[in-house]
Amino acid sequence: MSGWTLIDNEFVDQVARRAGLPRDEVARREERGPSLLERLARTLANASPEMFITTGEHPVSVETEEDTLVKTTERVIAEAAREGRVVLVGRGAQALLASRANALHVYVVASKAFRRTVAVERLGVDPATAEKTIAETDGHRDEYVKARYGRDRQDLTQYDLVLNAERLGFDGAAEIIVAEVRRRGWK
Repeated sequence: MSGWTLIDNEFVDQVARRAGLPRDEVARREERGPSLLERLARTLANASPEMFITTGEHPVSVETEEDTLVKTTERVIAEAAREGRVVLVGRGAQALLASRANALHVYVVASKAFRRTVAVERLGVDPATAEKTIAETDGHRDEYVKARYGRDRQDLTQYDLVLNAERLGFDGAAEIIVAEVRRRGWK
């Protein structure tokens, strides 16, 4: 379908630009709840939860900067949704746009073995840590949506379609999504 824009990793670029932070910093923090960020900061910096990040003007607590990143991400989602004809991947968009009648919410599932293979072959994840990386990523996403929106990301009742990419294949899943978009007259 032509005329549609996919926004996935572009979220990171837009949020980083708007927040005035390095892309890598935003990528490390995306889709994580505050308590995870505090644990991550302790691990990476070997510091206490009271660690501060300086922006040059004055110290900003990790929690405050996290809130800024979330609000910036929400603005990017809202602006993209207003433009229409956009596919938003992750970042709590399903929760943020839950009440919009013109949004199609899709949850894509697959077995752990299939997800592991995709992570290694398509995303370049180290095979030795793939399962751990997937579990941590899922946990971070679950925590983010719960902490920020009070919702269970895996509650399938909040989605219009639940598709098994392992059984359907990525092309098959995409065909079903396109068919639903056309059925709704959104072409």
